[in-house]
Amino acid sequence: MINRREFIKTTAAASVAASLPYGCSKAEAQPMKPNILYVFSDQWRWCDHGYAGNAEVQTPHIDQFAKQSVNFTHAVSGIPVCCPHRATLITGKYALTHGLYLNDLSLAPEHRTVAHCLKDAGYKTGWIGKWHIDGQGREAYTPPERRQGFDYWRALECTHNYNHSPYYADNSSEQKIWPGYDSIEQTKDAQEYLRKYARENSGNPFALFMSWGPPHAPYHTAPEKYQKLYGDKHITLRKNVPESEREEAIKDYKGYYAHMTALDDCFGDLMKTLDETGMADNTIVVYSSDHGDMLHSRGAMKKQQPWDESLRVPFLVRWPEKLKNRPKDIAMPIDTPDIMPTLLGLADVEIPAEVEGLDRSRIILGTEIANTDHAAFIQCPSPFGQ
Repeated sequence: MINRREFIKTTAAASVAASLPYGCSKAEAQPMKPNILYVFSDQWRWCDHGYAGNAEVQTPHIDQFAKQSVNFTHAVSGIPVCCPHRATLITGKYALTHGLYLNDLSLAPEHRTVAHCLKDAGYKTGWIGKWHIDGQGREAYTPPERRQGFDYWRALECTHNYNHSPYYADNSSEQKIWPGYDSIEQTKDAQEYLRKYARENSGNPFALFMSWGPPHAPYHTAPEKYQKLYGDKHITLRKNVPESEREEAIKDYKGYYAHMTALDDCFGDLMKTLDETGMADNTIVVYSSDHGDMLHSRGAMKKQQPWDESLRVPFLVRWPEKLKNRPKDIAMPIDTPDIMPTLLGLADVEIPAEVEGLDRSRIILGTEIANTDHAAFIQCPSPFGQ
């Protein structure tokens, strides 16, 4: 026969257990870490977004997202070229530390990446789209041991052929082909990933990186319906485009913008799927780019040059559960090495001691004041390749 104290204790424990989800322990019922959806394109400069003041490029979905986001208005790509940025993005280290200071080099396996850290914290990791970190050939198969901790895999090292482009899936070395404009098809794959995750959620958060290849040149290969949007449209060139290049620049701007509007629709589709699956509130979404494009400014093309057009990139962060969709502009620079530790900081995951970037999560969350005197370290150590 139990006494009164034992009866109350037993009844209370049973009541708590009954209030937990079926099959869950008390520990398992604690709030789940946030999902992470990191969306970035290749060579999309900051100035060419509606929210950044360009009224001629059509980016309505990203503009709406900016109204709900923390906006780093002076985000920079520390070495504004593909491979260095991507290796720095996932390691939090400067290029002269991780060794990818130009294109088509291979990231050594001993680096501890954002994916390794998140996996150890219980995350499911995935990468869709352009990889450009392996350095074994642009259409070569990247085996799982060289994927730097990313498990779900729909990727190719690098291509600038955006229609019917090749890729590899899962653990198969058989090359597959996206059936259309690859960014649209990759986005569909990401949407299905989100839907499947929502259906089968086992309690582990996800970290999915969506890496689009456009609007990197060639500029005139977006689907025709997007090219038609700019066919007869007036284009205002940046003031530092030389007169001798104006005619060619107008053509290139139109193609560049067509890619952008296609990607904006893709971004809108991703956000719609997040909403439909009920996962938007506890998903940190970051929108960015690996670097910009000179695109005739100062008579130059491409990137890895110390000018705004080349190195300044968008960087928007939305997390409805914590940030309540309240827009906030932050003028303090954020550099590429800062991204990895900032993501880990937001997810409350331990940051490796060897990381060289700075955790800006407290600034995003509003518990620390941004220092607008902070400087970013820009490097262009080697002649760049496309």
